[in-house]
Amino acid sequence: MSGFDPHLQQAAAASRIAQAHLRFEHLGKTYESAQGPVQALHDIELSIERGEVFGIIGRSGAGKSSLLRTINRLEQPSSGRVLIDGSDIASYDDDALVALRRRIGMIFQHFNLMSAKTVWQNVELPLKVAGVPREIRQRKVRELLELVGLEDKHGAYPAQLSGGQKQRVGIARALVHDPQVLLCDEATSALDPETTQAILGLLREINRRLGLTVVLITHEMAVIREICDRVVVLERGEVVEQGPVWQVFGAPGHEVTRTLLAPLQHALPASLQQRLHRSPGEHDDLVLRLHFAGTGLEPDLPALGAALGGRATLLDASLEQIQGHAVGHLILSVGPSALGHATLIENARTLADHVEVLGYVAAV
Repeated sequence: MSGFDPHLQQAAAASRIAQAHLRFEHLGKTYESAQGPVQALHDIELSIERGEVFGIIGRSGAGKSSLLRTINRLEQPSSGRVLIDGSDIASYDDDALVALRRRIGMIFQHFNLMSAKTVWQNVELPLKVAGVPREIRQRKVRELLELVGLEDKHGAYPAQLSGGQKQRVGIARALVHDPQVLLCDEATSALDPETTQAILGLLREINRRLGLTVVLITHEMAVIREICDRVVVLERGEVVEQGPVWQVFGAPGHEVTRTLLAPLQHALPASLQQRLHRSPGEHDDLVLRLHFAGTGLEPDLPALGAALGGRATLLDASLEQIQGHAVGHLILSVGPSALGHATLIENARTLADHVEVLGYVAAV
């Protein structure tokens, strides 16, 4: 079953293009190498809305960094255009480019802090370079260190900080010019899981409080699930899938996306795998996996029990709410019924997006 209206989807896509904060039009990037030209990006068409958290994911070499770096023109496109608020940034002269880069903050995987400067001095440095008066610099640095929770570390040096604290300094430094866009280049890849969660929570809070458009690249689908509104999947420099996070996670349409999602998938419990067999016995239970793709169908155990003949046992579940949509699966064993297996499966299909027959188990 599908809860999508293609006309509504087309209208929503057209609206995003019209209101886009960032827009990539037929974007291409080719690098010259000793072996000849290497195409890093090919015909990229994307729109990113103002104030959203947008994720770019793909395997190594997919073109994620190249795409991100075209936004602040650290990479010059070989073809196509990058538009910010409708303006083609390729036409910017040196002064306009400096102004652009002050409107776009950037944080990095390895923090890029100056080891001989304190936390305060690292955050203050871009303001000093820009000639901002001392009084304004002090007020700004104080506010930003409070925002990222490092007021008490202002005199510490990077070597005295944890990885998470270093990244908080990097975030504060990226915000000194009150940017409209924040670029995150694998910002959590060097952090442990607990620290990653804290940094993602901080980025989401900054997004909400300041209204920033956040664009992040990562190879971790868990990061996309945690923070992003929409996501694009790149493979060999091309867009292979894009959409709201719940939609891409709930019903991935491309093999690359399914591969990237594989580490998050919930494997069958070993005890169940040992009991499963393909040929049914007279009194065996049918085992079904019911997939929920976030299209509006919610797991309803009483309704499932009624549809499956009154004797359904929950064997395993992996469900989560992503952007308010139920995504995941239930595994049920269904006892012998007068309805017959074909009817039971058809009934289940009215209550889930996809039904998979896993096999049979001996009734307990």
